[in-house]
Amino acid sequence: MNLPQANATSTDAVRNLGILAHVDAGKTTVTERILYLTGATHKRGEVHDGTTVTDFDSQERDRGITIFAAAVSCQWDGHRINLIDTPGHVDFADEVERSLRVLDGAVAVFDAVAGVEPQSESVWRQADRHGVPRIAFVNKLDRAGADLDTAVASIRDRLHTVPLVVQLPIGREDGFTGVVDLPRMRALVWDGDTCAEGPVPPDLLAQALRRRRLLEEGVAELHAAALDEYCASGTLSEGTLEAALRDITLGGEGVVVLCGSAYRNRGIEPLLRAVVAYLPSPRDVPPVSGTHGGTRQRRPAEPDAPFAGLVFKVNSTATGRLTYVRVYSGTLTKGDTVLDAGTRRTERIGRILRVQADRHAEVDRAVAGEIVAVVGPKAARAGATLCAPSAPLLLEPPTVAAAVVSVAVEPRTGPDTDRLASALARLVEEDPSLTVRSDPETGQTVLSGMGELHLEVAVEKIRRSHGIEVGVGRPQVAYRETVVRGVSGLVYRHVKQDGGAGQFAHVVIDVAPLDSAAGEDFAFESAVVGGRVPREYVRAVEAGCRDALAEGPLGGHPVTGVRVTLTDGATHPKDSSEMAFRTAARFALREALRAAVTGLLEPVVELTATVPDDAVGGVLGDLAARRGRVTGQTARAGTAVITATVPLAELFGYASRLRSRTQGRGTFTTRTTGYAPVPAAVSDAVLQR
Repeated sequence: MNLPQANATSTDAVRNLGILAHVDAGKTTVTERILYLTGATHKRGEVHDGTTVTDFDSQERDRGITIFAAAVSCQWDGHRINLIDTPGHVDFADEVERSLRVLDGAVAVFDAVAGVEPQSESVWRQADRHGVPRIAFVNKLDRAGADLDTAVASIRDRLHTVPLVVQLPIGREDGFTGVVDLPRMRALVWDGDTCAEGPVPPDLLAQALRRRRLLEEGVAELHAAALDEYCASGTLSEGTLEAALRDITLGGEGVVVLCGSAYRNRGIEPLLRAVVAYLPSPRDVPPVSGTHGGTRQRRPAEPDAPFAGLVFKVNSTATGRLTYVRVYSGTLTKGDTVLDAGTRRTERIGRILRVQADRHAEVDRAVAGEIVAVVGPKAARAGATLCAPSAPLLLEPPTVAAAVVSVAVEPRTGPDTDRLASALARLVEEDPSLTVRSDPETGQTVLSGMGELHLEVAVEKIRRSHGIEVGVGRPQVAYRETVVRGVSGLVYRHVKQDGGAGQFAHVVIDVAPLDSAAGEDFAFESAVVGGRVPREYVRAVEAGCRDALAEGPLGGHPVTGVRVTLTDGATHPKDSSEMAFRTAARFALREALRAAVTGLLEPVVELTATVPDDAVGGVLGDLAARRGRVTGQTARAGTAVITATVPLAELFGYASRLRSRTQGRGTFTTRTTGYAPVPAAVSDAVLQR
């Protein structure tokens, strides 16, 4: 493998992008073809052969899926492309979240047969939240049943965006050989790895002209300058069209759509051209914003600005602890001392590495806009801000999703107890979406994560990387509790006298269900008048209420969907304090929750199963037995695609059941959709357990 040279590249010529998609849409194959085409590798890696660069972990190669986000770097047409291949499985959505936090743009890959699939929609929404500009690549046009127009329609309907199709396929399914580049009105035809450019084939000219006109009209509707030219001349020049497409992409008003077959190496050159032409450089995105001393500050993507970078991944390898950093401003040099803005701890940068998945090239420095790995920091975690000690800045960390599935883990042999604790601590350090706790009732160590597969991978990593044999209990889902009917006017007085300074706090609260449409887990407001509870004590009351939400009255599960209103209170001139009011609020809300009518909530997923026509009845019956609610069913080339919402607790072992009911021909995917009330009979059984 050739690692990219460490020569300096202008920030304007850098593209930091991610490859996003549903599992099996072809993300990793797209990445491999990009590396091959740009000269970063001399051989095309294949997922089915276990020879890919980015899926280098042994579990990824065994399972044939991407599990861990992998960073690679390559050069194309005078530009450096820093690329992150992200997982497509829902259980590893947190890897996608951390990656999107540090990316400037993305390529969303869609299957030309399936179109927008559940996880495609999820990662698209994640990118929406981060404001990441995207282009779309409809892959696998060589497959039977592939149809660009159908895939584009699903992008429009399910993702609620405006697709701007810039290519017309030449040939269908197995006869797919190339594309017509509509902005330039040129044909690109592939023969093996060779791409030939020429005029539009005569039999496609009329269709190409019609589609070019539709593209111009779509662009003119979204771009003022393009509209002026279109109204004046009735057409758009190539320069105006490409400039408008770039502006629309950066503004998020629409998405440029390209197509091809990554496996056959068709469509990758124009995809790279689109990455360079339409996706932003670090200078095209707003300056990074952070806080210091309670004030908001912005740092430009300039090498001479004070250094600030965000840690988005930590990985322990044979060469040491690698800390992956996106440099947002300034310059990071080997040997520098940097500040962890969150912990106020200083760290020394021993080495700076340009990353190529599991291989690295050492460089002396990294400048604003680059993504690198550093060796040296001992304690920086994912989400930490590293900055210049003379110019502290705290950047907003990526959000970490709450775990929904737990298993008890224990070593097979007593001597491995301490080693298991160390291995679990390292797992949590590398993957913040994993959590470890000790069950106070049983004394068991409980590992929690985003799904069954997520936990399977974590346990297998303990076995492979640390050589520890562990026993694993039956998976348990993470339930929540909520208020069904609230209480009003609950009074709580906290009075404590132990010879020293006393504690006094008097609070009166109302507790009510929170409107689920608000999209909030907890809401607090104060209706106190006349200053009976000072403002600083009101903040303490809110903090105390949040403390009480950690354990509900039914089964000790976290409480969600609660609105608390502080209606009255009283203070003591000497004995009242923030601590006293925080304590009073915690006990007051606990009492209120016990007095209210509460219910149990369970995580629910959207399941999409693709099964043979002759197995539909059995699959539907099985879903009904699992408390599933079918929401849709469509036919597709001898198969049926069934969509249903199903409680997560009912899906343990579903993969084996589906295989047996469909003679191994059925597949399914899931996407977490939130929480729903548990039926009374099921709730009683859960609480008894």
